[in-house]
Amino acid sequence: MRATLIYGAGDIRIEEVPDPTIQQPTDAVVRVVQSCICGSDLWPYGSKEPSPTGARIGHEFLGVVEELGSEVTGLRRGDLVVAPFVWSDNTCEFCQEGLQTSCLHGGSWGGTELDGGQGEAVRVPQASGTLVKLPVSEDSALLPSLLTLSDVFSTGHHCAVTAGVNAGTDVTVIGDGAVGLMAVMAAKRLGAERIILMGRHKDRTDLGREFGASDVVAERGAEGIERVRELTGGRGTRTVLECVGLRPAIETAYAVVRDGGTISRVGAPQYGEVPADFGTFLRNVTLTGGVAPARAYIEELLPDVLDGTLQPGKVFTDTVDLDGVPAGYEAMKDRKALKVLVKP
Repeated sequence: MRATLIYGAGDIRIEEVPDPTIQQPTDAVVRVVQSCICGSDLWPYGSKEPSPTGARIGHEFLGVVEELGSEVTGLRRGDLVVAPFVWSDNTCEFCQEGLQTSCLHGGSWGGTELDGGQGEAVRVPQASGTLVKLPVSEDSALLPSLLTLSDVFSTGHHCAVTAGVNAGTDVTVIGDGAVGLMAVMAAKRLGAERIILMGRHKDRTDLGREFGASDVVAERGAEGIERVRELTGGRGTRTVLECVGLRPAIETAYAVVRDGGTISRVGAPQYGEVPADFGTFLRNVTLTGGVAPARAYIEELLPDVLDGTLQPGKVFTDTVDLDGVPAGYEAMKDRKALKVLVKP
C-alpha cells in the first residue's frame, strides 16, 4: 500500500510500504476512507532532524474495517469506524476515568513501528476499545465532520470542559487555528454566554463567528490584552481556552483571565516554562487542560454531528489525495489552508 512518511523537516514523501496485517488477536485492519493533516503534524514538519529512515505520520482517520483479530468484539467487517488520535483498550483504570491518553495498554499512531493515518490502511491495536462505529455509509457528506471527532473537535471540547464552561460562562479563546475554532464551537454548545475569539486571520475569525464567537479581537500582545479588558469591564473572562501552545499565548491567557478564573491549555506546548510568577499566584487562577482523551468524548459529541446541529467539518478548507499530501503540509505551514482533508 501507499503511505505518508516524514524523513525530516520539510521532507514528506509518499511511498510504498507493506500492507498492514493482523499481528495480535486484538488487532483490526482498517481501510482509510478519509484522514487529514493536523496542526501538531507541523511541529515535526518544521523541526524534525533528518533521518535515513522515514517515519509514518498522521493520527486522524476514519475508514472501513477489512480484517478482525480473533479477540475483537463489537465490530464486523464492513463497519465504518472513526479512530481517536491514540489507541487504547478502553477498559484499564485510566480509561475508566476517561483518560484514554494514559491507557496502560495504549499508544500512538505512526513512527517506525505502526501505521499512520495518512495512508491507505492502518493496523489498529486494541481495536475493540479504540474504534467507534459510525451509523453512516462511506459516501456520506457527514464524513469530514465525523472525522473531526478523532482529534480536533474532541480537543476543543476537552479544552472547554476542563475550563468549566457551562451556561452563562464568559470565555476567551486564544488562537484561530482549527483547535481554537473547535473550542469556540464547543463553548457555544456548552452554553457559553459570551465568547471572545483572539485571532488575526479574517477568514478564520469569520468562521469563528459562525461557530458562536460573539466578539473578535484581532490585536495581539498588549493591545489585544487591553482590548479584551475593555470588552469585559477591566476584569477579564472567567474562563480562557488557550489553543496555541506558545509562550506568548500563555502569557496572554494569564493577562485576560478574571481573578479566580480558569485557564485551560490544549495547544501543544513548545517551551519548558509556564509564566506563573507570584503575581499570578496571588490571583487564584487555575491552570488546567492537557492532551485530550478523544475516545472519552466521541459518543457524547456524535449525535450533534449526525443530525447536522454542528458542522465541525467546515474547518477543512482544502482536500487532497495522497499525492497531494506534501503540498498540503506546505499549504498549512504557509497558512494558505486552515486544515487539509486527505482522501486516499
